[in-house]
Amino acid sequence: MTDPKQKDDFDHRLAAARHRQEAKFRPKQSVASMSGAAVGFRIVVEILAAIAVGVGIGIVLDLWLGTKPWMLILFCMLGFGGAMMNVMRTARDMDRRTREAKQAASQSGFNETR
Repeated sequence: MTDPKQKDDFDHRLAAARHRQEAKFRPKQSVASMSGAAVGFRIVVEILAAIAVGVGIGIVLDLWLGTKPWMLILFCMLGFGGAMMNVMRTARDMDRRTREAKQAASQSGFNETR
C-alpha cells in the first residue's frame, strides 16, 4: 500500500509541475490588452508568415517531385487559408474579450457612455 503522505506529496508536485507547464505556454499578452496598431501588426505578421511557409513548402515539394508550379500554387493557397483562419480566430478572441469587459463593467454598475 502507498503511504498517504507520499501520495499527497506526489499530488502537490504534480500540480506544481502542471502549473509551471501551463504558465510556459500561456500567451504573454492577450489580444484585448493590445493597442490597435499592435493587433494590426500581429495580424500582418501572421498572414505573411503563413503564406511564406506555404510557398516554401510548395517550392521544396515542386523541386522534389518535379511538379512545377502545382505544389507552389496549392500550398500558397493553403497558407493563405491558414492565415485567414488565424485572422478570424484573433477577431473572435477580440470580440469575446470586448463583450466580457462590457458585461463586467455593466455588472459592476460602471456605465461608460461614448
